[in-house]
Amino acid sequence: MAQGDGSAWQAQQLLATVTCRMHVCFVIPFAMENSLRFARAAAALPGVRLSLVSQDPIERFPADLREVAIGYERVVDALKPELLAAVVERLGARLGPVARLVGILEPLQESLAAVRERLRIRGMDAQTARNFRDKGRMKDLFAADNVPCARHRLCASLGEAEGFVREVGFPVVGKPPAGAGAKATSRLADHAALAEFVGAMRPAPGRGVLLEEFVTGREFSFDSVTLHGLHIFHNVCCYHPTPLQVMENPWIQWTVVLPRDLSGPEFADIHRVGPRALSMLGMWNGMSHMEWFRRADGSIAIGEVAARPPGAQFMSLMSLVTDVDMYRAFAELMVFETFTPPPRRFAAGAAYLRGQGGGADAAIRAVHGLDAVRADLGDIVVEVKAPQVGKPKAATYEGDGYVLCRHPDTAVVERAVQHIVRTVRVETA
Repeated sequence: MAQGDGSAWQAQQLLATVTCRMHVCFVIPFAMENSLRFARAAAALPGVRLSLVSQDPIERFPADLREVAIGYERVVDALKPELLAAVVERLGARLGPVARLVGILEPLQESLAAVRERLRIRGMDAQTARNFRDKGRMKDLFAADNVPCARHRLCASLGEAEGFVREVGFPVVGKPPAGAGAKATSRLADHAALAEFVGAMRPAPGRGVLLEEFVTGREFSFDSVTLHGLHIFHNVCCYHPTPLQVMENPWIQWTVVLPRDLSGPEFADIHRVGPRALSMLGMWNGMSHMEWFRRADGSIAIGEVAARPPGAQFMSLMSLVTDVDMYRAFAELMVFETFTPPPRRFAAGAAYLRGQGGGADAAIRAVHGLDAVRADLGDIVVEVKAPQVGKPKAATYEGDGYVLCRHPDTAVVERAVQHIVRTVRVETA
């Protein structure tokens, strides 16, 4: 473990510290923009003294966060609880007891929970974090309480995987049990693909791979806020198409739409089943991101749940729908344990701009159609992140940029995002 970089900077920040009420430690393994946005929201709360823990040197953090943070420690690996606990203890000894330990990345949640238990910091415990992080355990808990989900099995060998396939048939979905959505997911269509996947994952007893039946149908999210065990806010994102389909087809540009009205019968069953699933997993205070499917026969199945805020600009989209800064609302939830459910005032949507053509090492050569989209849609377009020419093509379904839209009418937003993906072309070579 490395001691915190920049001892002179730390001393300066310590001298500048004023007496406040709450020391909040934010763990950001790498200084990525999405994590930084959440940290800024926490730092802006009244009465909060924010310290940072990272695997990156302090120089990688933007100046505004360096100025407001009262302390910083560097850790070699934030996913190792014993290393993380030591740096959090040092911050607490130097700056006052840590009242909240926060981080937004899914792989971090078990480590955070273990440190909270060791240092007696209020927040999600290790058992609950494991329920969310271990997808095989999660599916077993769902099955035991009749929460609808895909048939599944944790397999420690190719023979066990082949036995599962004999029961459910091809295709199946393969993933590591601690994966994060479609980014760690493969659709396996035959025995050759199954053998290749199992061989690459190298499962063993106690370290299996998770296989699931392949659920066909529409895919959605169910993004929730839970306060003191009560599920008080729910959001739905409608995916088109599914992220797995996008990963399998490099030409597809993904879209999501957040309807203005969630009170209709099409969402009644997830409003009933979703909170029950969260309660079963142990959610008490926090935000969660659930992925679920609507099968062709009308039934639903929960894919998986993460005990963290959603990614892929979903927080920005929820802010557009509610006219509330959801980043700040999340910070208030985690720090002060307060949350006022906002009404839905708009529909919102995102079109994710994805480089098309070229191999895995291709770079963005040009972006076509963005000016036409702005001219055609006018004020419906509220934010654009244009793909950067010269940058390597992204490997994820979120692509190389995005366009966010908002309008009071859901149908208008649906047409807008489809117009964007038909019009914009990200050329790669």
